[in-house]
Amino acid sequence: MKAKVAIIGSGNIGTDLMIKIQRMSQVLEMAAMVGIDADSDGLKRATETGVATTYKGLEGLTKLDCYADIKVVFDATSAGAHKAHSERLIADGKQVIDLTPAAVGPFVVPVVNMDEHQNEPNMNMVTCGGQATIPIVAAVRRVVDRVVYGEIVASISSKSAGPGTRANIDEFTVTTAKGIETVGGAERGKAIIVMNPAEPPMIMRDTVYTFSQGGNEDAIRDSIQTMVAEVQKYVPGYRLKQEVQFEHFGDNQKLNIPDVGQTAGLKTTVFLEVEGAAHYLPAYAGNLDIMTSSALATAERWVETKLDEKAA
Repeated sequence: MKAKVAIIGSGNIGTDLMIKIQRMSQVLEMAAMVGIDADSDGLKRATETGVATTYKGLEGLTKLDCYADIKVVFDATSAGAHKAHSERLIADGKQVIDLTPAAVGPFVVPVVNMDEHQNEPNMNMVTCGGQATIPIVAAVRRVVDRVVYGEIVASISSKSAGPGTRANIDEFTVTTAKGIETVGGAERGKAIIVMNPAEPPMIMRDTVYTFSQGGNEDAIRDSIQTMVAEVQKYVPGYRLKQEVQFEHFGDNQKLNIPDVGQTAGLKTTVFLEVEGAAHYLPAYAGNLDIMTSSALATAERWVETKLDEKAA
């Protein structure tokens, strides 16, 4: 039997996630879609497919007949709203998957640390840039002695940045930088987001820089390629844009790293491209697609492990 789930947030991200669950998931079943705009496309689509809906937010969700049977709730609203939602949902025994930058619970990147947080009632999906780039930082970290510094630049089409994304720019940079450190393993992290107004809209592209000590180019290259293949299992449009690049800095030509100073080591540069599956969002909106895909993978893994344990 599939586990019943609800989505709070009937905008682009919530609607895309709903469609992914309905079309692809073997273990999740849409039970409720929650919004605050009765005329939103997400609520209309949910109603058309027989999913219970409410435009009265979390309070409306708790009054639906199906609420007691819901195991997982995805929050695709905003960082500010999520803090209030999380407390109530956890008190009601729901597993919370947070797609906002609120960071109430631990950061989770499915291919890096999913199994470490199976018992956490709230799991945070970091940010779109974090989901795309933290796996690369972690791939470098696992084959070197130190990742002294990690920096990412996430470039997205301005058309794929809705009100929620724009309202959370500060949270994006802070949360992603922290994720580079706590999940990726870099001693210091930095994140930059670029919203490009180009027409036609550009696909999501990410640049990842790491500065490491120990290890070698072949091991780093192989680790990155293996990690990319792992991410592709749940985000098929995730790929390397070109070959991994390396630059050595010796004791006679050290690199000046922000907040670190003059340091010797190996600079690795990785160029990524993320194409969306176009279930609801356009293909260029890979930044939104990787969030919904990661949330889906996280919830499915939780159901397959935690609920199976209870059943046994």
